[in-house]
Amino acid sequence: MRLATFNILHGRSLGDGRVDLDRFREAVRALDADILALQEVDRDQPRSHGADLTAVAAEAMGATDHRFVATMHGEPGVWSAATGDHQPARSSYGIALLTRLPVLSWQDLALPALRGRAPVQFPGARLPALVRDEARAAVAAVVSTPDGPLTVAATHLTFIPGWNVVQLRRLVRGLRDRPRPLVLLGDLNIDPRRATQASGMRSLARAATFPLQSPQRQLDHILGDGAVEAVDGGASFDLGISDHRALAVDVRVSPGSPR
Repeated sequence: MRLATFNILHGRSLGDGRVDLDRFREAVRALDADILALQEVDRDQPRSHGADLTAVAAEAMGATDHRFVATMHGEPGVWSAATGDHQPARSSYGIALLTRLPVLSWQDLALPALRGRAPVQFPGARLPALVRDEARAAVAAVVSTPDGPLTVAATHLTFIPGWNVVQLRRLVRGLRDRPRPLVLLGDLNIDPRRATQASGMRSLARAATFPLQSPQRQLDHILGDGAVEAVDGGASFDLGISDHRALAVDVRVSPGSPR
C-alpha cells in the first residue's frame, strides 16, 4: 500500500498565489495514496472558495473514509482554538486523514499548547520574533489490511523549537495502547534524527520536503513501529501547490519485521 503526507498550504500555489480546486484534485490523484495525511486544511474558508478540502481530496483519491479535525475556528486573522469537534459547522482549519481501506475505529487527540509567546528565529531575520502558536491535534485510525489491523496517525506539530518534541512525545504516549503495527504521518517540523529519537519509531521515508523549489530539509515524516516495512526509500514530490513537497512511500505489513 502507498502512504503519503502533504502539507497543502490550504491548496494554494506559490506560482500564482491562487487556490485552484481542479489543480488540488490533480495533485491528490497524482499521489495515488491508499492512506493520505493532510495538514493546513481549510473547510468553508473564503480563501479556498468555501470548499471542504478534505471532501475534495477524498473524492479525488477514491477514499472510502476520511476524517477532518479542526484545530482552529474562524477565518485567518481572527482564529480561535477549536472546541474539539472533528466536523464543526463553521469556517475552520486543521488536519485530515483519508483512507481507501476500511476503518475499524477513530481517535482524536489534543496536543499540549504552549502558553504565551515564544522566541523563534525565522530564516533571514536579524532578531528572533515573539510568536504565539496555534492549537495542535492528531487523528488516528485503525484500518483493516489484508495482513491485519494497522494503526495510522496524522498530525501537524508546532514550528516552535523544542515544543514540537514535547508534542511528539505526548502523541506517542497517547498512541501506546493502539494496535501495532503503527504508522505516524505528518509535518512534524523537526529533522529526521530528532523525529526518530523523540518518537522511538523508524523512518520509513527519507527525502527533503522543504522548501518546495529546492528542498534542503525534511520536515514531513512517515514513521513506523512494529511489523510495517518500507518497500523502497520513499520520495518527495512537487505537485504544483503548497510550499512543501508531498512525501510518499510504499509499504507492506508483514509479521516478523522490526519493532
